[in-house]
Amino acid sequence: MKRIVLVENKSEIGAGTRGASLGIDAVKIAALNAKSDYFKNAKILKIENENDRLWEDIDFESAKRIKGVVEVYKRISDTVSEVLGKNKFPVLLSGDHSNAGGTIAGIKKAYPDKRLGVIWIDAHADLHSPYTSPTGNIHGMPLATALGTDNEKYAVKEISDEVKSNWEKLKNIGEIQPKINPEDLVFIGVRDTEDPEDYYMANNKIKSISVEHVRRTGAQEVSEQVLKYLSDCDIIYVSFDVDSMDCDLISYGTGTPVTNGLTDQEASGLINHFLIDKRVKCFEVVEINPCLDNKQNKMAETAFRIMEGASAIIEKRG
Repeated sequence: MKRIVLVENKSEIGAGTRGASLGIDAVKIAALNAKSDYFKNAKILKIENENDRLWEDIDFESAKRIKGVVEVYKRISDTVSEVLGKNKFPVLLSGDHSNAGGTIAGIKKAYPDKRLGVIWIDAHADLHSPYTSPTGNIHGMPLATALGTDNEKYAVKEISDEVKSNWEKLKNIGEIQPKINPEDLVFIGVRDTEDPEDYYMANNKIKSISVEHVRRTGAQEVSEQVLKYLSDCDIIYVSFDVDSMDCDLISYGTGTPVTNGLTDQEASGLINHFLIDKRVKCFEVVEINPCLDNKQNKMAETAFRIMEGASAIIEKRG
């Protein structure tokens, strides 16, 4: 692969269930079993993680391990920005979805004057903040960091000054806030949300495309609709959480599985059509958890097929 730089990020400190750090190796096993040279041919960058913090007591219940997430965000942001600065295409294979906030920060750091669109393929909206999160797990907060929102109007708890300080650091990674606008965010497959997220989505008129709409309309037409909706954006990031897919059809090998999701063909079809558009500058796959897989390594195998197909599109477009 000449165009792609594969960024491996095993950070899972934002998740509430252990095992997402093992997703990268599970995907590599899937590639080996498929007799693929994907990882042999890829230029790979590895991001240092803070997973040793999992052995420590939780510091803040409202934003668990937030100090470690701040450090990981900085590293992701610097790496993604550097790859884009060399006119390469970063494909990220990450642990939990909190990492996407760092990815968005890196894209914006590389293109500070560009309008960034985000396509979020996920069962969850990930719009929580420490003020609204019922769990305090930061993998439910990355889009709030990118949007620069606390959603404090719908707060369900008070947070400490130290959490506030670190939350502000997360939002300001790359020294740009906000990094995206609500009208430049598109959800696909979101079907498991809490009230504060629903209020924010409704009040900001965030576009959300259901699994039913994808199934009824078809992946190609939906992708064309989304790209047209983001026509004012200069660049686009596609974030793919594997829990967007139906856990009963695929597997339960992800941290927060949800039924009635996309098929692997629908997910792949959407992603491949998005990546044809040269405005798409970055693609990320997250939340593969082989510890939870009820079908051996099925989720990693599925994710690898989607990644491999997506990478072929990226290389082909030049």
